[in-house]
Amino acid sequence: MNALCYISINRDTAHTILCDPMKTVCVIPARFSSSRLPGKPLADICGKPMLWWAYSNALNAHGLDDVVCAIDDPRVESVCKELGMRYVMTSLDHPNHISRVWEVSEKIIADHYVCVNGDEPALDPSNISALIPSTLHDAAFVLCAVRELTDPAETVDFSKIKVVIDAEGRGVYMSRTPVPYPRGTLLFRYNKYVGIEVFNKQALDFFVKSTPGEIELIEDIDHLRFIENRIPIQFKHISSESISVDTPKDLEKIRLMFQSRL
Repeated sequence: MNALCYISINRDTAHTILCDPMKTVCVIPARFSSSRLPGKPLADICGKPMLWWAYSNALNAHGLDDVVCAIDDPRVESVCKELGMRYVMTSLDHPNHISRVWEVSEKIIADHYVCVNGDEPALDPSNISALIPSTLHDAAFVLCAVRELTDPAETVDFSKIKVVIDAEGRGVYMSRTPVPYPRGTLLFRYNKYVGIEVFNKQALDFFVKSTPGEIELIEDIDHLRFIENRIPIQFKHISSESISVDTPKDLEKIRLMFQSRL
């Protein structure tokens, strides 16, 4: 476990090093009423619901102090109880997953909240561990994972978010269209957002207290709210074959992937 250490000095004792454990909680948002794939958290993948696979991946990641599902439906609650998954029942009224994670942050105190999307059941636990911060931050802190796109179908799929990153790893723009446009050169790879995010409490509080910006509304990408308000998003490349399950076709593809693995 990471720790924040400091020195305590008083007249009666020598210098004493005290360590406050840095708590990192993993939150897996699981909204039942997906518009493109209703009941998505409970979609069957090789005999287990999709949410169970995401939860199991997080349990096997090193560096997390707790793993909870952020759910909003009694049917999901019933499955969580049956399979022994820790959960927090959240409001039905959340407009996006980040505000759902914020509700969990109001109930569970931590230094960092690692959000693992419940619709990416193929994430390797090491990918989750790779994003866990080792230090605290005074200002709003946001860190997200990306991977290189190699599948042309994913590159043009509007449900897969593409990310433009500067030389220092900061997000410049996020879009559903393939960006940047390759007029000047073809010597680059497109980056795809992967469903692993890290927030501190300041970032979550800012998000729920602010309003969507114009670009966020146009692209329908929640994270653009930070970029539009000059709150940097740091991106980290991971090596992953993870597929975000947004449509029935994605579900079919992930089932075939799991069948080949098992």
